[in-house]
Amino acid sequence: MNTNEEKEIRLNLGCGGRPLPGYINIDKDSLDDMKVRYPIDSFPEGVDVYQYDIFNLPFSDGSVSEIRTDSLIEHLSFKDEPRFFLEVKRVLKSGGVFDFSTPDFEEVVKIWIDAKDEWKDFYRDDDEAIKNEHWFGQYSYSLDNRWGYLAAIIYGPQNSEGQFHKNCYTVAKIQAILKRLDFEETEISRYMWKGDRVPMIQVKATKK
Repeated sequence: MNTNEEKEIRLNLGCGGRPLPGYINIDKDSLDDMKVRYPIDSFPEGVDVYQYDIFNLPFSDGSVSEIRTDSLIEHLSFKDEPRFFLEVKRVLKSGGVFDFSTPDFEEVVKIWIDAKDEWKDFYRDDDEAIKNEHWFGQYSYSLDNRWGYLAAIIYGPQNSEGQFHKNCYTVAKIQAILKRLDFEETEISRYMWKGDRVPMIQVKATKK
């Protein structure tokens, strides 16, 4: 029996405030930065967060078993989008799983169109707002009005560099990307972020 069997490499890219045990968690922010940004969140014991370049991951071709990323790809520009997806393809092994989520832009826009067009002064940069909400809207998660949380969903939080949304996705676009990568679509489903907030697309695919 081979007692030196290699441990499976599983990556959690752009983990934000959700680093996972058993994964190599990667984000532009350090764990200490995250604890400041998400003061009410609890973090698993013993997790580390690495500041690796997501476009040039320090893993050899075909060496990674699983890549997951939640709410990352909408932060990539059109120019960076293909770089990211091709890097995912490079490091995943045959049969490796790519599991990701992103806002369903088409559904968000439908909600935005139907919401009240009633502008309110929504930008806050006081200490209390920064501590409790790292996005700035009407200080509410309500979807009733266009110019609060709904605007933040479309454009991204407007309070700090790196939070802006630069891209958008629909199911059809995702399916086209998977086809271009020659990935097999395992499952595409929809859900609401935290049960009641943002229409999301959840994708599971495997590298052929």
